[in-house]
Amino acid sequence: MLGSTVRAVRRVSSSSNNNVLLKDSILKRLNNTSTDSIFISKTNNFVSSSSSSSTTQIHKNNETHLRNGECCTTTLAAHVLRNNKNNRHRQRGGGVVRHQQQQKKTTTTDREDKDRDAIELALDSVVKIFTVSSSPNYILPWQNKSQRESMGSGFVIPGRKIITNAHVVADHTFVLVRKHGSPTKYRAEVQAVGHECDLALLLVESEDFWEGISFLELGDIPFLQQAVAVVGYPQGGDNISVTKGVVSRVEPTQYVHGATQLMAIQIDAAINPGNSGGPAIMANKVAGVAFQNLSGAENIGYIIPVPVIKHFLDGVEESGKYVGFCSLGLVCQPTENVQLRNHFKMLPEMTGVLVSKINPLSDAYKILKKDDIILAFDGVPIANDGTVPFRNRERITFDYLVSMKKPNETAVVKVLRDGKECEFSITLQPLQPLVPVHQFDKLPSYYIFAGLVFVPLTQPYLHEYGEDWYNTSPRRLCERALRELPKKAGEQLVVLSQVLMDDINAGYERLAELQVKKVNGVEIENLKHLCEIVETCSNESVRFDLDDERVIVLNYHLAKIASSKILKRHRIPSAKSNDLIDEQNSLEAGLAC
Repeated sequence: MLGSTVRAVRRVSSSSNNNVLLKDSILKRLNNTSTDSIFISKTNNFVSSSSSSSTTQIHKNNETHLRNGECCTTTLAAHVLRNNKNNRHRQRGGGVVRHQQQQKKTTTTDREDKDRDAIELALDSVVKIFTVSSSPNYILPWQNKSQRESMGSGFVIPGRKIITNAHVVADHTFVLVRKHGSPTKYRAEVQAVGHECDLALLLVESEDFWEGISFLELGDIPFLQQAVAVVGYPQGGDNISVTKGVVSRVEPTQYVHGATQLMAIQIDAAINPGNSGGPAIMANKVAGVAFQNLSGAENIGYIIPVPVIKHFLDGVEESGKYVGFCSLGLVCQPTENVQLRNHFKMLPEMTGVLVSKINPLSDAYKILKKDDIILAFDGVPIANDGTVPFRNRERITFDYLVSMKKPNETAVVKVLRDGKECEFSITLQPLQPLVPVHQFDKLPSYYIFAGLVFVPLTQPYLHEYGEDWYNTSPRRLCERALRELPKKAGEQLVVLSQVLMDDINAGYERLAELQVKKVNGVEIENLKHLCEIVETCSNESVRFDLDDERVIVLNYHLAKIASSKILKRHRIPSAKSNDLIDEQNSLEAGLAC
């Protein structure tokens, strides 16, 4: 058996001298390679750490391949050439990876440098705002509450103006600003305030303040996951602070200060008290103004986007004051139910929303009707849920398109009415609710007669019932404040807020917190109207008709005498608020002319 094996080897070895020469040549090449030689087996190729041992293995494996056929030497050459090629490719690939890593590192460094430059620019623009304010007392409307001090942030824009939040300077009596790195505070004046959009514009006259100041430019709405840096003066320290985050969401959001719904950007950067009014920086431009956070949640803050800021600034520049945001004056219902769409004769390809209520003060009240289907606004189709397309696969409510219109601008509204499509041109205006949502920067109106204190119904009046005012305030007044629409311009709901006790009004103290419907049989339009009827009364007595069919009757002559005594006893300077006195003086001056 051993002899047969030897003979077999000899036969194979003598079959071709060329094969032997090729084998020796390959082995010599292998011996001259680097220390990482290639070990070739029947099934696997891998790198060995020893040159000499790998060469021995190659000899052995080559003999094994020779036993298995005459083409094994060619196979060995192919393996060697292939692995040499792979080594060269691997070396070149490593170079490409190192180049890509270096390029990525360079790009990251450049981006960090740009971010650092942007923040440095912001540091020279952001200011700290010190506000002294005093809010009205709506229970005792002839006096203010005690003054308080608060702090916020702001930043400088071209035109030597400072942007901040409206709630930073609301009900202000004195405002100071301080630059970053400066110990000096400068007096600032409030030029314009938009409480609905929570923005305010400040002016500083001192030339020293503007030395070394940089101006920030407004950018655009950032996309989702884009990084922003919020710069300001939050609580917890006196120096400037920078926090970073990314954009999480862009959609209409309830503005807490103005109780209105406008576009807002949600970010995951921390926005704490004191940050309000500071800029959110993206690529050395302003992406928004920090203004509120989500209570009960961590790292969810909101910034006012650039389109809302520009709308505010454009209005102030054109008219010299804040002009507000337009509204169609509609209350609409989604048409997502198939039966509802079929009932109003909507074709399968049609989408839109159903008109439920129309504000009588709006231009739409003369044109649109209840049960109309709004199909499109200015050529933009409205979906059944009331949304319209916005950027890349995002959707927002069509109210955003309405709010971005300027006062007195027109919009083309496409409507489905009784199965027929129509187009109407509607003029847009800012609309005031029947019951004002806020009353900042002004004293409340009031009128006192015989100890009866009459005030117009406002939400700040209801807020005096505490944080849970919706449940603790008079239910009927609360429902009217939130749901009723005005029937005519200047209409107010007048309330008997309290009774200042005296012999003249004894027994009427339990009738407080009721709405006044009529005076001497005349329906009341507003507080000014009530004051005029009482002041010009020629009857022996005056009658007030209240809610729940309650009635108050007073002797007019005795009531007039008692009024002055009651005012003196309670140290009330006047029976009327300043706005009613000014209107009366203007009316008398007009009659004199």
